[in-house]
Amino acid sequence: MQNIPSVDLRDFLSDDPKRKQKFVNEIGKAFEEIGFVALKGHFLDDKLVDELYGEIKNFFALPLETKYSYEIPGIGGQRGYVSFGKEHAKGRKEGDLKEFWHFGQYVDKDSKWASEYPDNVEVKELPRFNQVGKEAYQMLEKTGIYVLRALALHLGLDEFYFDDYAKEGNSILRPIHYPPITQEPENAIRAAAHGDINLITLLMGAQGRGLQVQNHNGEWIDAIAEPDELVINVGDMLSRHTNNKLKSTIHQVVNPPRELWGTSRYSVPFFMHPVSDMRLDCLENCIDQENPKLYEDISAGEFLHERLVDLGLIKK
Repeated sequence: MQNIPSVDLRDFLSDDPKRKQKFVNEIGKAFEEIGFVALKGHFLDDKLVDELYGEIKNFFALPLETKYSYEIPGIGGQRGYVSFGKEHAKGRKEGDLKEFWHFGQYVDKDSKWASEYPDNVEVKELPRFNQVGKEAYQMLEKTGIYVLRALALHLGLDEFYFDDYAKEGNSILRPIHYPPITQEPENAIRAAAHGDINLITLLMGAQGRGLQVQNHNGEWIDAIAEPDELVINVGDMLSRHTNNKLKSTIHQVVNPPRELWGTSRYSVPFFMHPVSDMRLDCLENCIDQENPKLYEDISAGEFLHERLVDLGLIKK
């Protein structure tokens, strides 16, 4: 496969059973074969997208000392600012050439998860930053819930199987700034080859070259979406839960050509996580003689902690 398949969520949302099944078949096939799709018909409107990018650019343009004041120690980067070069891909020492912000889950104070999730960090210099981030978070989460419903049907599960795991899940919205490259980066690139930790990732900002996906032949192909599309991929948690029936695909963000080193790149992935007590044990209907069980039993919380240590965000 040389291209990322395109699907339209409006097919799944329609009252036509054939259109709904068409979406289930298309996204299921794509996630089995390459683990990525470009998705039209999501819940983000153009006005919200434009406002979010405006707020993100304003934040990353703040003075360094202001941004550093929003870097919260002791929480593994789960909320607020994470400074340039701090995160690295699993197995690499070189930090990625990026800085980013984390918005996390919004739960009522009487939720069982209220004590587990850190509070979101308010940026006092930008009065609209947090509200716009929350709106984008909730629209991406809503989109992701419907994608997971389609995948549940593809897997032969109840359509709403993932709902209770995802609706108050430990999901993260991560606006990323890849600053201009000012010197030869040696071994570092904007985001080294990696698989995502979570169930699925919904990515805003894949309209330009940079994001690459590794197909089953080991070839890197460009993942470029249309302006109205999100790029959605399978994360390691979902791959593990489906005994690798749905593929978590290695991807990277490469450095631009030298003539474009002076430009910034912005992207906004939404990492859709379940609640920490979800079991990621391989589903029984994804195990058979030809596909023996590949992974040990583990909870989502245990798996996340292991991976944050791997990424350098939590110290052993």
